Amino acid sequence: MTLESIGSEAPEAATPPRVPPLAAGGVPFLGHGWKLFRDPLGLLGRLRDDGDVVRLKLGPKAVYAITTPALAGALALSTDFQIGGPLWESLEGLLGKEGVATSNGPLHQRQRRAIQPAFRLESIPGYGPVMAEEAQALVERWRSGRTVDVTTESFRVAVRVIARCLMRGSYMDERADRICTALAALFSGMYQRMVIPLGPLYRLPLPANREFNRALADLHLLVDEIIAARRASGQKPNDLLMALLEAKDHNGEPIGEQEIHDQVVAIVTAGSETVGSMVMSLLQVLTDHPDQADKIRDEVKTVTGDRPVAFEDVRQLPYTANVIVETMRLRPAVWILTRRAVADTQLGGYRIPAGADVVYSPYAIQHDGRSYERVAEFDPDRWLPERAKSVPKYAMTPFGVGNRKCPGDHFSMAELTLITAAVASAYRFEEVPGSDPRPRIGITLRPRRLLLRALPR
Repeated sequence: MTLESIGSEAPEAATPPRVPPLAAGGVPFLGHGWKLFRDPLGLLGRLRDDGDVVRLKLGPKAVYAITTPALAGALALSTDFQIGGPLWESLEGLLGKEGVATSNGPLHQRQRRAIQPAFRLESIPGYGPVMAEEAQALVERWRSGRTVDVTTESFRVAVRVIARCLMRGSYMDERADRICTALAALFSGMYQRMVIPLGPLYRLPLPANREFNRALADLHLLVDEIIAARRASGQKPNDLLMALLEAKDHNGEPIGEQEIHDQVVAIVTAGSETVGSMVMSLLQVLTDHPDQADKIRDEVKTVTGDRPVAFEDVRQLPYTANVIVETMRLRPAVWILTRRAVADTQLGGYRIPAGADVVYSPYAIQHDGRSYERVAEFDPDRWLPERAKSVPKYAMTPFGVGNRKCPGDHFSMAELTLITAAVASAYRFEEVPGSDPRPRIGITLRPRRLLLRALPR
């Protein structure tokens, strides 16, 4: 199937597809890779001025960039493109080739069916007590008055929630800090490998490469320990890990050990890195916009009175949810995605050859003044039903669309709502010396180093 041209004024047959223009600003040998490494948000945010579809050079390789919401949606929904390209190649070292995040075709469909029951809307209330308990534990830890290292705390709560809900067992507690440390090193190194593909140079025994390799080895060791601990326990709770251990392939045989391993890596990574990054950004928002924190506190108090917020309150906290969505718009954890064309096709009247890598940036699309009024303003009310209708389709897709949509969207929103409501009700925040809230550009986007003082209300 070939995707029809979008945005052409004449029928496809009458207008041969064009070659996308080359984006401005490339340099010899590295092309646009150096700027994508040094200032990726700035580069991607300017690309729409060059066209709806433009070419980037990453070293000797040409990559096609999609810059409009309509074409990003068409790309995500088309069967002419699959998971692939520089982002996913860099992630294969972490996630493996047999996990749901990096697989394609029938294997992806089977894996998604296996994990989907754990994320169905009717399953989420069962996780509510754990989410609320971890959110309240976060509040209690900060009563000491010590400086809050937001990176550590955000990833710790994200790992504990995903572990306790989807891979139940106390064996996760002692491993949470190791997972956070390993992922922090890995995601930074993987982004560099994506935008500056130097191949064999990353195998040299340089300090950065050794740190990366140690972190990768430790993460895979951790996953093996988690699986072994579950099997040794003899317990069979009704959770996602058990579903993987009992899953069958298309022949009715148990799936292989490598696939189980890769699936667990994908679950731990997606459930901690993206949610942890969003918790960091939300805490930065509560610090930078104390009026928003006050409004959340007032909303929560109206619903709960003096008791701690609970899962049953989530649907009654629309303003809190809108603050989260607006934070996702301005500071999306997933800020760049890539696909690979599996057939000669076209987008927006431009030819995309088979085998070509395609990149698009939710961050750039969500910061485009052609899609949003007062685009730089933090305005949760833009997500009120009557105003949200003015946002172009596919200009805001924080969990993706189509068959690659994140299966944990409802899970993540419930988790983020409970954490945001709990901490905003209990504290105001201020930065302390040594804090660096500038964006940290890796596979995910989050503050570089956020240090806060939690001031009781």
